[in-house]
Amino acid sequence: MNAQPPILDPPILDLAPFDMVAASPRAIIDIGSNTVRLVIYGGPIRAPVVLHNEKVTARLGKGVAESGRLGEKAMGQALGALGRYAALLRLRGVSDVQTVATAATRDASNGAAFLARITALGLSPRLLSGEEEALTSARGVAAAFPGAHGMVGDLGGGSLELVAIAGPSATHGISLPLGTLRLPGLLAGGGAKFARRVRKMLASVDWSGVHAQDFYLVGGSWRAFGRFAMLRGKWPVDDPHGFTLSPEQALRVARSLRQGHFGAARPAASGKGLAREGAKSGGKPPTQKPTTQPLILHPLAEGMQVSAARLASLPDAAALLEVLVRELKPARLIFSSWGLREGLLAAGLDAGVAAADPMLAGITAFVGRMGAGGEDLPATAERVTQWTARVNPAPPAAENLRHAATMLALASMRTEPNLRPEMAVNWALRKRWVGLADEGRACLALAVLANNGRTAIPAELLRLASATRLREAMAWGLATRLCRRFCGPTAVAMEGSALLVEGMNLVLAVSAGLAPLHSDGVEKDLRLLGECLGLGAEFRPLPPGAVLP
Repeated sequence: MNAQPPILDPPILDLAPFDMVAASPRAIIDIGSNTVRLVIYGGPIRAPVVLHNEKVTARLGKGVAESGRLGEKAMGQALGALGRYAALLRLRGVSDVQTVATAATRDASNGAAFLARITALGLSPRLLSGEEEALTSARGVAAAFPGAHGMVGDLGGGSLELVAIAGPSATHGISLPLGTLRLPGLLAGGGAKFARRVRKMLASVDWSGVHAQDFYLVGGSWRAFGRFAMLRGKWPVDDPHGFTLSPEQALRVARSLRQGHFGAARPAASGKGLAREGAKSGGKPPTQKPTTQPLILHPLAEGMQVSAARLASLPDAAALLEVLVRELKPARLIFSSWGLREGLLAAGLDAGVAAADPMLAGITAFVGRMGAGGEDLPATAERVTQWTARVNPAPPAAENLRHAATMLALASMRTEPNLRPEMAVNWALRKRWVGLADEGRACLALAVLANNGRTAIPAELLRLASATRLREAMAWGLATRLCRRFCGPTAVAMEGSALLVEGMNLVLAVSAGLAPLHSDGVEKDLRLLGECLGLGAEFRPLPPGAVLP
C-alpha cells in the first residue's frame, strides 16, 4: 500500500459558508444564573445548526446567593442584553422564539418583577421549575445521544439539575442549590463538610438505579473540565462533546484541578487553584482580579479559549464532581454540549423525526449544500453506498457511519485538490457531529484519507478506534475511491456494473458497453481495495447480453 505520511495536524479551516444556510430559523433565549444567552438555530430540525450565538455574563445568581434578590446592576445588564436580543430577532425576522428563565429568577424574591420587565421588552418569558429544567436538559442529552441510559447532571451558575434517563424517558428530576456561583461559599467550611452536605442533598432521591450507568455532564464548567482532561491526555480530538472518561480518570483530573495542579494547561490568569499553586511553588499569589489571558487547550485549535472566570471556577466544580462520582458510581462520564436549549427544540419533534440518526441528518444537510450545477450529492452518495455494500457489509449502526463516510468523501472532492485530505480530516475530527462518538470520528477520518489515496494509519487514530475498525473504514474509503475513478460516479454506470467478492477475489464486473471505462487507475484502485480486504482483484467485462452477478 501507499505509505504517504499521514495527515495529523490539519489547519483550522473556515467551515462557516456551509453552515449558514438556514431554513425556518428558531431562537432560544436562556436567562441563566450566570449568563443571558441568545442562540438562533437553522438547518435540519434533527441536527440544528447554530446561526447566531451570543451571551452576556450578568451573574444574576450572585445576588440571589448573597441576599436572595436579583441585584439591580445584574438585572440592568440582563435587560440591556435582552433588549438587544429582541431587536436582533425582529431585524432577522425570527418569530419562533422561546424565552426561558431558570434558577436565579426562580429563587429570587424579586423574580416575578424581573419577568414583568422582560415582558415589557416584547418577549414572552417562561419560568421553568427545577424539575422542568432538569427534564428539559435530559431531553437535550437524549436527542444528542440516542438510546442514552443513566444520569444527566446539568451544572449552571445557580443550581445543579440531576435527572435519570432511559432512552426517551426521564425520571427523578431534581434541582439542587449547587451552582458554580454557590460553590465557593459551600466549600468555605472544608471539603469534608462540603461532601456531607452534597450527600445529604442527594439522599432525597434513591439513585441506586443509575449506578454502573453513564453520567452525562452538561454545562460550561463541565465542558471546561472535559477540555482540560483532553489537553492533559493529548487527546486527538478537541471538541468535548461526546468525550468520555472513566470514573478513575475523572477523579484523577478532579483531584489535580482541586489541588491547583494545572500542569501544561496553566494560564497566566488567577484563581483559587492557581493562587494555591503559586504559593506552593514559592511564587507570590496574584492579588489582582482574574485577567482574560486565554487558556490554549489544543494544538489544533489555538483560537479555542476558556475565560479566566470559567477557569477560576474549575477547582470548585472539580470538588463537586468528585463527590458526585463517588455517590452516583457511574460506569462512564460523557460530556454533552447539548442540554437545556436543545431540549427545548427537541420538545417539538414528532416521533418520526426524533427517531432519526442526528449524525446522519447533520452530515446529509452539510454535504447537500456542496453539490455543483444542481447535483444532489447526498443522492449520489446513497447510490455509491449501495454499489459498495456487497464488499463492505456492516450492521445497521455501522452502515449509517459508512454512508456518512461516503458522503464526506465525495464532498471532499468538491474542494480544491491541495485542500482535499486536510479539509476532509478537519470535517471528520473537528466539526461537531451530534450522535457521533470519537471512534466514529476516527473511522470517518481514515475513510476520507483512503478516498484521497492515503492508506497509512495515523497513530493518533489508533487511540480512538481499534485497528480492526480502522481497517474497515479504510475499505469504505478505498471502495468510494474506486467507484469515483471507475465511473464518475454516474448512476448509469453503477447500474451496469457490480462490485462483489467471489471466493478469494474482489471482482468488478461490468456490462459490455462499460468495458472502455477500464484504466490503469481503475486497476490500481481495485487492487488496493482487494489488498485491504485480503483478496485478489479482477476486472471482468461481461459479454453482450450477460446478466450481472
